[in-house]
Amino acid sequence: MSAWPPETGSLDFSTLRAHYAEGSLSPVEVARAALARIARGDEKAWISRVPEEDVLRRAGELEALAARQGMERALAELPLFGLPFAVKDNIDIAGLPTTAACPAFAYAPSKSAPVAGRILEAGAVLLGKTNLDQFATGLVGVRSPHGAPRNPFDARYIPGGSSSGSAVAVSAGLASFALGTDTAGSGRVPAGFTNIVGLKPTRGLVSASGVVPACRSLDCVSVFALTAPDALGVLRVMAAEDPEDPYSRPAPGGWPFPAEPLDGLRVGVPRANELEFFSDGEAERLFSSGLARLAELGPRLTEADFRPFRETADLLYGGPWMAERLAAVGEFMDKNPEALHPVTRRLIEGGRRYTAADAFRAMYRLEALRKEAARGWEGMDLLAVPTSGTIYTIAQVEADPIDLNNNLGRYTNFVNLLDLAAIAIPNALDARGLPAGITLVAPAFREGLLCALGDAFHRATGLCLGAGGNPVPPASGNPPGFS
Repeated sequence: MSAWPPETGSLDFSTLRAHYAEGSLSPVEVARAALARIARGDEKAWISRVPEEDVLRRAGELEALAARQGMERALAELPLFGLPFAVKDNIDIAGLPTTAACPAFAYAPSKSAPVAGRILEAGAVLLGKTNLDQFATGLVGVRSPHGAPRNPFDARYIPGGSSSGSAVAVSAGLASFALGTDTAGSGRVPAGFTNIVGLKPTRGLVSASGVVPACRSLDCVSVFALTAPDALGVLRVMAAEDPEDPYSRPAPGGWPFPAEPLDGLRVGVPRANELEFFSDGEAERLFSSGLARLAELGPRLTEADFRPFRETADLLYGGPWMAERLAAVGEFMDKNPEALHPVTRRLIEGGRRYTAADAFRAMYRLEALRKEAARGWEGMDLLAVPTSGTIYTIAQVEADPIDLNNNLGRYTNFVNLLDLAAIAIPNALDARGLPAGITLVAPAFREGLLCALGDAFHRATGLCLGAGGNPVPPASGNPPGFS
């Protein structure tokens, strides 16, 4: 293999594991490189960091383990061996404060969230905790007292949220992968704006214990990675039933089901009059060209009725699920109103206008929409939509913080309410050099299929990984995440 340059070498799993296997790179060298990149990078991507000596100690322990039992065995037994990662700061990590981007809310967890514990047990190296839209409320990435993480493609534009720092850390080459959370699209929109993969798993597949809730009945822990195989590899580690999480559920036998042949897959696409790009003609053109590329891979594109999905999306922020956010942090907000970002406070306060009767009416409507959407799935295996209809500058979002945020959720807000899984995949760069993503959506527990088609699509784009110049690594010959 060619030498791995510390300043620019790819942190994708395939590249690092190949170097580890041949002995041309060590976990300590990768950790040092990641720390050096962080020191040169955007400090607003982070809220807290693992001390450098602890990062290097952890990497050294993995190195010593491989020396004792052999690298081949270490790589086989520890699927995330020596991979540097980051965690969104609404997920508990023992030894680091959890703040949800609200310093007055901060607490010191006595133990790590189960999902983080599983990742550490699989051999990953934690770098720190990342910035977010406060209390995971927003799709923009600018509602934080720590400032907006810099979009590595153009600092004038939003990075997406709420998992802004996690997406930026992966795209900028600071981490191999990062954990986010996704209630309304927070694990997908930032991926679309930073040219990386965002995998939103089936609700309940990954424990949400030790996660500051946004809408507890909908929250999912998500994965940001450079490739679909990497994202599925992390999900395979994370997925486990948790008796402490009442919303946890086991994966069905055989998950993540062997990937199906791409030829003949039916991919639904919203009718033209149901697509909205908010006057962004280039975003519309790039989505159309992405669909043509998708069809070249073998799937058959079919027209889908998007209305039940869109109406479900409208329920999330235009209905009583805003009261669920109030249930999560309302008591803290009442005692500390000035501690909240003004837009965050305004949104959560809006939950007070809903009554119990409103909640039941919305639940009845959601059940009806689920039935309608289920009929739609009879004619398709997957649904393809833009990850977002457009992108905005920070200045635009600050001038119109709520309506523009709502626009970004048009193609994301329905997924958890309808119990679906989704993956955001890079599609193209526009004339400004800004990423435009495409999202594939599937029924629950079809993450293997999403990643198989997502991986094939990503390779066909010819795009580099994240904001760096590294190419997508060669295919392993195995379906993504199944090696």
